[in-house]
Amino acid sequence: MEITTPITREGIAALPTGTLVHISGVLYTARDAAHKRMVEALEAGDGLPFDATDQILYYVGPTPAPEGAVIGAAGPTTGYRMDSYLEPMLQAGIRATIGKGQRSPEALETMHRHGAAYLLATGGAGTLLSQCITACEIVAYEDLGTEAVRRLEVEAFPCVVVYGADGGDLFRQGQDDWGS
Repeated sequence: MEITTPITREGIAALPTGTLVHISGVLYTARDAAHKRMVEALEAGDGLPFDATDQILYYVGPTPAPEGAVIGAAGPTTGYRMDSYLEPMLQAGIRATIGKGQRSPEALETMHRHGAAYLLATGGAGTLLSQCITACEIVAYEDLGTEAVRRLEVEAFPCVVVYGADGGDLFRQGQDDWGS
């Protein structure tokens, strides 16, 4: 299914768990250190360094761009590490996050309560995923290097909805299907 950002709560709700999506538009990036700063800014009443309304946040710290490239390898990092920051990000308007691996039960409940989704990008495929990125600019925290907040423009960026706004859990479905 092709989707374009920004994406509304209704748009996220229309993506059932297990759906393969190709995202075009803008993704914002953040990892651990950037999340810590963003939550501190929100707690201080300063807001985020970008308008999070109806956006998707990609958990990635890309490698430096080789000569002539927009970005280096841009594979996902483990979403679980951002679980403690999820509630304020969703309250700020983020509709979905992209990472790799499972999330905590608390994160699933938070996503369900906010009508948000978690999308899985293929770990270990950072070079291939970077080919879907057509532009990249740092928007905040340049001093964090690879963990700076970036604005990416993407075309047909592939993900799978693993925790849908419908409350589904593709990891659990797989375990149930295979008797694990």
